[in-house]
Amino acid sequence: MSSDSSQRVFQLKLDPLSGNSEWVVIEDNDELQETSNESLLATTSYLDMLNDSYRNKAFRLAIEKTVTKPCHVLDIGAGTGFLSMMAARAMGLNGKVTACEAYLPMAKLMRKVLHRNGMTKNINLINKRSDELEVGIDIPSRADVLVSEILDSELLGEGLIPTLQHAHDKLLVENPLTVPYRAVTYGQLVESSYLWKLHDLFGNEAEGSDGIHLVPTGLDTIIDVKSRQYPMHCDAIRKEIKLLSEPFKIFEFDFWKRPDSQGETEVQIKAIGDGNIHAVVSWWILQLDREGTVFYSTAPRWINSTANVGDRNWCDHWKQCVWLLPGKGMPVSKEEEVLLQATHTETSVSYNLIVQVPQTDRRQHDHRIGDLQLLLSPERIAAYGDSEWRLSMLAAVRNALQGKVNPLCVVADDSIFLTLLAANLSKTSHLKALFPGLRGKGAQYVRTVSKANGFSMDHVEVPEQRKACLTMHDTHEKKIDLLIGEPYYYGNEGMLPWQNLRFWKERTLLDPVLSEDALVMPCKGILKACAMSLPDLWSSRRCLGELEGFDHSIVNTTLGACGELPALKEGPYLPFSIWQCGEIKDLSETFTILEFDCSKPISSCYGKAQVQFTEHGICHGFVLWMDWVMDAENSIIASTGPDQRYWKQGVKLLAKPIAVGIHGSQSTSEFGSAVMEAFFDPSNSELIIKHTFS
Repeated sequence: MSSDSSQRVFQLKLDPLSGNSEWVVIEDNDELQETSNESLLATTSYLDMLNDSYRNKAFRLAIEKTVTKPCHVLDIGAGTGFLSMMAARAMGLNGKVTACEAYLPMAKLMRKVLHRNGMTKNINLINKRSDELEVGIDIPSRADVLVSEILDSELLGEGLIPTLQHAHDKLLVENPLTVPYRAVTYGQLVESSYLWKLHDLFGNEAEGSDGIHLVPTGLDTIIDVKSRQYPMHCDAIRKEIKLLSEPFKIFEFDFWKRPDSQGETEVQIKAIGDGNIHAVVSWWILQLDREGTVFYSTAPRWINSTANVGDRNWCDHWKQCVWLLPGKGMPVSKEEEVLLQATHTETSVSYNLIVQVPQTDRRQHDHRIGDLQLLLSPERIAAYGDSEWRLSMLAAVRNALQGKVNPLCVVADDSIFLTLLAANLSKTSHLKALFPGLRGKGAQYVRTVSKANGFSMDHVEVPEQRKACLTMHDTHEKKIDLLIGEPYYYGNEGMLPWQNLRFWKERTLLDPVLSEDALVMPCKGILKACAMSLPDLWSSRRCLGELEGFDHSIVNTTLGACGELPALKEGPYLPFSIWQCGEIKDLSETFTILEFDCSKPISSCYGKAQVQFTEHGICHGFVLWMDWVMDAENSIIASTGPDQRYWKQGVKLLAKPIAVGIHGSQSTSEFGSAVMEAFFDPSNSELIIKHTFS
């Protein structure tokens, strides 16, 4: 967010241990706050996008075919200036390029790239949003050519339509040349039990045996996912997908003319097999040049088309998208006709499916839910529907409550499941659910489903306002006997797994109101790790050199690249769903680095682990996660490791991939072991992890 036309930006910064956020100021001064700027950009997708050689070559070919003579080129969302420099080179010395980049840290980095490549005189960089530009003030005249790449996995999510509308109205000549020239979205109907579990909590919960009803009958949409397309590497679940249709075309967007804000289309689709339609998988294909000779596709690898020819890079900046159908899906028979109704707004696409034969097994949603509905992430829905996870939590809470008379139980996090579970298991307890993220929504939800779960709200309390810590007044002069959490904090699904140590911080703040024999669950957090081969992920984050003839090495440190970085500079820890990271292979056994004792107040701690490699291979980094020990006997453990698809892991990529092997290897170039050390400092929420190979 820019404050005004002066070169200053305010960025929201979150403290993961406290849940508090603050605005930090980024000044347009290359001598100031370089470390802050690096941390802001290191977790973005810029590096992954620039490492996509398939994309880079496609844009170069299209720009060279389109910009054939001196003219005025406008680059919207210029990033590092890659497209601007290719356009300037294509024109020679006589043309002019206006590069528009609104994000100040990236604009500052672009200036360095332009200087490194001797392009500062050829390109006019403007640190503004494109809809803030005015002809005659910011740019001398309307542009003849538009080059841009403001695309997300859904195509429209980064504001493509309103950006093009303003550009055609105010910034471009009539009938301009554009790169890209056109984008077409495609879809396919699929059946997948995994995708079904990501949204149908009612259906999955019905198979459970714990007696808890997060979505009671008649209120089966009180918990739901947001109706939107979800980016996902669908190739990772190809073996779990049954294709129920051929690919079909949905929308076409021409960059060279002004797009409409909204659009609708209907597609008649014939089923190619019997099954249940659980989702629409979609992707897009860019036609980058007017003649239709240069293409880029985000289609899954099972799609055969001319745009998919070639060895495309695995990339994380663009994935396929998944639209989840409500309930158990839509049954279809082979050759049956299905009508797909698609609608797009300025920033999103939505679908509706209709079959010719009325379905008798579709549930009737209670439209009275209204504002009571909780919209959770698909991964959270799937976790709440996992019977094994639920039974482990049931055992942990039941054991913790055993023998306690009229206990005061506090749920410290946003777990609605633990709240209902504790209230159901102990009718004599007084339960206080803090819901730091859900807040009032959580209170409304618990009130609505309490009767269906067999408890009265007489002994359940949800504070209306979040407090930094509770006092004896807040607990009605009674000390807490049981403090529990998963831990899970609403809205924090994309964070590094150890940032849920926020539970430990909040347990510490509650220490004055904990009874002497209070049980804390989880009682311990364990930082686990595994050495892994991650060639696709490493390649997408590797250091940049020359890209299509332009030196980008100056961006490596700022963008958090792995590879030949300067001394004392290391890439960041990044949250990834490892199972979606392309080719992966375990090279060591799982090992423990560090333990966090949640039964005691938060404190600094240190851990060290010897890593023995059990497989030969190329080690690209370490994958880290948290195992939460729910009971003192260490018998109930909730893991967030790579085998669990509902949580992200943390990844530390090596500066250089290293050949490793088991002890006794005759290859002298291989390392047989490594040492990892970790230090946790609660004062600044930092977890520092170092490794050495031997």
